[in-house]
This record gives sequence, C-alpha cells and structure tokens, in this order.
Amino acid sequence: MATDCEAWLNANPIEADDLSDSFLSGEEDNAGLVVNKNIKNEINGNWLTSSSNSIHEARLKAKAKRRLRKNSSRDSGRGDSLSDNGEVVRGTSVAPTSPKSKLLDRKSRLGKGRGLPKKGGAGGKGVWGRSGEVYGREVVDQRDPNYDEAQENCVYETVVPPLEEKDFQKTVTPIVQEYFEHGDTNEVVELLAGLNLGPMRSEVPSLAVSLALEAKASQRELTSTLLADLCGSVLSPSDMENSFDKLLQQLPDLVLDTPGAPQLVGQFIARAVSDNILSKSYIEGFKGRVDCQYTRASLDRAVVLLKMSRGGLRIDNQWGTGGGQRPVIQLIKEVNLLLKEYILSGDSKEAERCLRDLEVPHFHHEFVYEAIVLVLESKGEKTLRMVLQLLKSLSASSVITVDQMRRGFERVYMDIAEINIDVPRAYYILEQFVDKSFVMGIIDVKLRDLCPCRGRKRFVSEGDGGVVKHESY
Repeated sequence: MATDCEAWLNANPIEADDLSDSFLSGEEDNAGLVVNKNIKNEINGNWLTSSSNSIHEARLKAKAKRRLRKNSSRDSGRGDSLSDNGEVVRGTSVAPTSPKSKLLDRKSRLGKGRGLPKKGGAGGKGVWGRSGEVYGREVVDQRDPNYDEAQENCVYETVVPPLEEKDFQKTVTPIVQEYFEHGDTNEVVELLAGLNLGPMRSEVPSLAVSLALEAKASQRELTSTLLADLCGSVLSPSDMENSFDKLLQQLPDLVLDTPGAPQLVGQFIARAVSDNILSKSYIEGFKGRVDCQYTRASLDRAVVLLKMSRGGLRIDNQWGTGGGQRPVIQLIKEVNLLLKEYILSGDSKEAERCLRDLEVPHFHHEFVYEAIVLVLESKGEKTLRMVLQLLKSLSASSVITVDQMRRGFERVYMDIAEINIDVPRAYYILEQFVDKSFVMGIIDVKLRDLCPCRGRKRFVSEGDGGVVKHESY
C-alpha cells in the first residue's frame, strides 16, 4: 500500500497545505448546493472523476501521506520521509527493530537531539554511572536540612548479642562433641571467639568436663588439652577457677550418672594445676571448708596425684592417648602386657575391658596374632586353653570382628616358618590350636583348611636305594 501511495504522489504533486480530511457534510448538500456532474469532484485537494472507488482510494492515499509525514519526524532522518512540497526523500535504509530492542535502546526517542545515549551513557535501569568513572568521597553539605552533626564521626560495627543461658548448652554442646571427633583445638577457639559468651564464659570448662566424664579416656585427654588452649585466648584464670568451683558443687548430681566422678574431677584438677591453668594454692583454699564427702574425695585425689608428680609421675599424660594417635610399638607393648596379665589372673572380663579401653578396633588382629604366638611359645596346655576361652569370649561379644580374627590367623600362617626356627614344635601346636578353634566356633572351615602343615621325612624301602623322599601331609 505504501508503494502505491508513493507512486501516486510522484505522479500528482500537490501542496501540503491543501491536505485535509474534511469532506462535504450532509447539511451542505441539503442546503441546496448544486454540483454540476460535468465538473470534477475535489477531495482533499485532489480533482477526481466522480466515482465511489476513486473517493475511497483518495482517502487511503491521504491517510498514507499523513502517516509518512508523521514517521519522518519521529525517525529524525532515518528511512524515507516527505519534503515540504510532498516529494518523497530517500534516506538510508535502517533495519526494523523489535520492541524489545527499542526498550533496551538508550537513545532518545523524542525526535530531538543528535541520537546520543541519555546522560552520556550513565542513565538507564541497573546503570551505576559511566564506564570507567571513579567516585570520590562524598562531601556532606551542612546546609542540608537532613544534616545531622551526630552522624559525622559514626563508626558502624557488627554487634553480636550475648548468649543467653537457655541457648548456651544448645550452642556449645555440639562444638565440644565435634571436637571429640576431630581433636582440633584451633577450630574450637575460633568458634567460641565468634560467640558473645558474656557472663556464660565460665560455664564452658564445666560443660566440657561434664561431657568428658561420660566419654572415653582419650576424650578426657582431649578435654584437658582444650582447657589448656582456651585459657588465655578465650577464658581467663578466674573463669577457670569459677568453673571448677561449680564442678565441685555439682558432684552430688554428677555421681548419679558417673559413680567415679569424684576421682575423675580430681584428676582434671591435678592436670589443670600441672598445666598452670589453676594456681597451686587453689586446692589449699578448700582446707577446713569442705563438708561434702564427694568434694573431699576429689580434692584428696588431686593432692595425691600432685605429690606423685613430684616423684616422677607425668600428669600431662594421665588419661593416655587415643588409639589412632598412639605409635604401633606402644600398642604392641600394651597388647603383650594385657595378655600376660590375663594369663596370671584369668579374668576374661577385665581383659575385655582393657582391650576396649585401647580404642583400636582396627588393630585387634594384632591382639589375635600375639595371643597365638604366646600359645606357640608356651609350655603346657594351660595357656592354650585360656587363650581359646578368651578368643571365644571376645568373638561372642563381637569385640573382635570376624575380619580381624581372620587377619590375625592369616598373619600367623604367613610367619609360621620363621616362628618354627625358634619353636621347633610350632607346626604341631598350631594344628592343635586351629582344630580346637574350629570346634569351638571361633573360625570357620575355610580358615581351618588354610592352616599350613610341616613336611615330614620318611625312608622308603631298600629297593629304592635308600633315597629320602620329602612329602607333606
């Protein structure tokens, strides 16, 4: 349609002022205006032959002409436009843009200006300024009605509210329990330093010790190490003294859950004095002022340990070290000592408790290995019978797993040749031990069949020339 309008306008140039949308109204026709049929009709300044199609076509062309003039002013020089005399002026063709691109276009669409971006490229949604612009320090205008002199030198800091008593155990207990797993005191110090403990600061040592009373010996050692690292960085010596005072007051309640609490708390006090967490006069301050029997027993235990330390006892390792952190040589010595004590006492329950206290379930195969070697090196049936009873008890209670039991027997099978050098009857004793272990249900038939047997010599008849043949069972 636009192409037809342009062609028609080129063929019939007219003045722009003659363009009008007005037509003869019906009232003027009724007023008696006489139109001569021979005279040409004039519509919008265009003389046409009388025809309804021609009138409709003239209206469309006039409408298209007005649209072209409107677009020419909006595009400000882009595309085709009309001159003042109605001629079409050819401009540079511009590809049509989508509505989305128009929304993102930051050029002025008012038909004014040189087509540059608004505000020099610093305007628009999500724009913080011109690219490469560096903002300086903003100068406060004291004549501003919103100016407040009190805010001129304000320093803003993050304020952590103090930890309340009802939230203390919920927050600190998981930290201590996780510490029992990883053993990193630096992480605990950082977590506690991030909390605003406030008046609850002295509750941290008492909570840690109360949790350690129900834990293992290695975790009590970790607790003593934690208290030594917390003192000075997070807690003060006065906080430590207040905490142990509270522990001594709570002993009647702690004994209900842990019967050995007085002795354990006494060991913690002696260790704290040895680590210079508590002063040496701390215990002497209770003389003549103690009425509770549990408190008196705890302080007496601490005094005894401190006196023994002067004689050479190392209090800094009184709880022992965790199983995974001990050297292998030390573990082997403790296993041998455990077996020798069992042979002398015959108390399998005590031996089981000592094995659990070692806290090395991954190293129980060494216990099985040393027990069998002890049988091979012993004389008589007593040791063999006692070791069988012990292994049966430990296997039934699942202290020693099937995998650890198998690994212990297989290690003996591999080393039996070297053991036989020192113990000539080692193969024979091992066969007896393995058979009885199978009968008692300690091992399965597959492990029994893997037992090595020593080759024996036999002489053949004289017809073979007296040759000695080596043959195994």
